[in-house]
Amino acid sequence: MNIIYIPERSAWNDLLKRPTKDAKDLNNLVAGVLADVRAHGDEAVLRYEAQFDHVELSSLRVDDAEFAEAETLVPAELKEALQLAHDNIYKFHAAQRFQGEPCEVVQGVTCWQKSVAIEKVGLYIPGGTAPLFSTVLMLAVPAKIAGCKEIVLCTPPQRDGKVHPAVLVAARLSGVTNVFKAGGVQAIGAMAYGTESVPKVYKIFGPGNQFVMCAKQQVSLHDAAIDMPAGPSEVMVLADASANASFVAADLLSQAEHGVDSQALLLTTSADLACRVAEELERQLPLLPRNEIAREALKHSKLIVLRDEAEMMDMANAYAPEHLIIETADYMDLAARVVNAGSVFLGNLTPESAGDYASGTNHTLPTNGYATAYNGVNLDSYMRKVTFQHITSEGVKKIGPAVELMAAGENLDAHRMAMKLRREAVEAGKV
Repeated sequence: MNIIYIPERSAWNDLLKRPTKDAKDLNNLVAGVLADVRAHGDEAVLRYEAQFDHVELSSLRVDDAEFAEAETLVPAELKEALQLAHDNIYKFHAAQRFQGEPCEVVQGVTCWQKSVAIEKVGLYIPGGTAPLFSTVLMLAVPAKIAGCKEIVLCTPPQRDGKVHPAVLVAARLSGVTNVFKAGGVQAIGAMAYGTESVPKVYKIFGPGNQFVMCAKQQVSLHDAAIDMPAGPSEVMVLADASANASFVAADLLSQAEHGVDSQALLLTTSADLACRVAEELERQLPLLPRNEIAREALKHSKLIVLRDEAEMMDMANAYAPEHLIIETADYMDLAARVVNAGSVFLGNLTPESAGDYASGTNHTLPTNGYATAYNGVNLDSYMRKVTFQHITSEGVKKIGPAVELMAAGENLDAHRMAMKLRREAVEAGKV
């Protein structure tokens, strides 16, 4: 990787550009698949499974026998790791429960909120180059805590027509048994519209490739809400001379191995550290089984040397990274200055992989700069807050005149009369 020394601010926008793909034909292709699924249901999904996932299926639903078989195929050590991760994710998300308190805004007017679970949610778990059983925990655990009545999980099958056993073990551990063998655009369409097998849901969660992301955005216009817009995964590391170069390099590579379109950036105030990190990258890269993927990702990744910590924080907030790792001596001071980031990892001993798996925070996060406006998945993602209000006769006296004046000012006379009739009844002692 090339090291960029003290770039001028006028060059920052170019330096921070994400890798992009030509998506000229993407929308039309995705729209066509979605329309087919909407019109032909299971038949279309099965057909696209054969075309895209190269597997002939007789049915979409994962049955009890496959769940039972999966339990025998996952090593005990991995089950224990999944249980530990599940418990930490549960604790962190359970602590996010909302407790609404009634607020008497003026005498006789009381307002409050109640948090209500989204009844039907869909979880998309990618397959592709890696089975993301950790994402099952990240999406299913808060859905169960929230109290969603119906949780539908779609994931691509393997070439043998079965779902990766660790995905099924994670699903059962999370209390989800409504699992379907469907990937890509066809899975998003199945959950958005409903098919003979796959129930329609109200909101769809989960990461995916550019086709999945495009499908989620298209169905969100009319048919189902989505968790957030997203793009390829990314990490930004902030480091000073106190950082461990081997740790930093490992953090960059752990992101780069996600996919060829991932991006890993280092911002540092130490030119010496940047050189040592570059050397460590060359040493560690060949040791990775996914080194070819990581090598491609590193082609659009950067090591950037900046003047001081103020510039590091300005650049970090401008980039709005999905993952932000702060490996500096004063990491808590810099943490207080974070404005735009999906999830933040503090100190030399806190790698991104901790949050990806078992620290308890959620790894489903905004990418592609969306951290300027979106947060990652949390308990509120599965909830809606319904507002309530109650007005007594004293409240009518307090706010009635203002309501009438404002309604009249907007030329909405029925609005005015709805309050006027009540106010007059109160003043006449009829209610």
